[in-house]
Amino acid sequence: MAEDIVARVLRQWQQVHPGLDTAPMAVIGRLNRCAALLQQATDAPLVREGLTRAEFDILGTLRRTGRELTPGQIARETFASGAAVTKRLRILEDRALVARRPDDRDRRVAHLSLTDEGRELIDRLIPHQLGYEQALLEGLGTARQTELAETLAELLVLLEGRLGGLQP
Repeated sequence: MAEDIVARVLRQWQQVHPGLDTAPMAVIGRLNRCAALLQQATDAPLVREGLTRAEFDILGTLRRTGRELTPGQIARETFASGAAVTKRLRILEDRALVARRPDDRDRRVAHLSLTDEGRELIDRLIPHQLGYEQALLEGLGTARQTELAETLAELLVLLEGRLGGLQP
């Protein structure tokens, strides 16, 4: 098996600090490197459609929930700040992919939904995007992908429990 860049970094740390426990770096370093590479690769098909990953996530959130959402609900669903969601919603509204409806009781509250164009776009993109992402993971095989997904789910639950309240 070929050596990854993190293995080289770990070896260098062992040369500088023999006996240093680099096990956390082995995991977190690889997760960070994989995340950066996957983000770059999985964004490519979206860029061809003129979308960012964050805009795609908003369209996907509105589609999968199947109901109107407020900007605050979208922020929670997409793990983004309210300001970031507001900026992205403006872009999606300008492209006529998302519609805004004021609340009947409180005009400061907006309810957002997909337009027909937005629904058509996400329905067309999601199968292609998932196929592309599957192709990126093909080298692992189905059993290894399942095992990795389960291990990452355990880590995510652990981190959300420990760090969930620490987000800015």
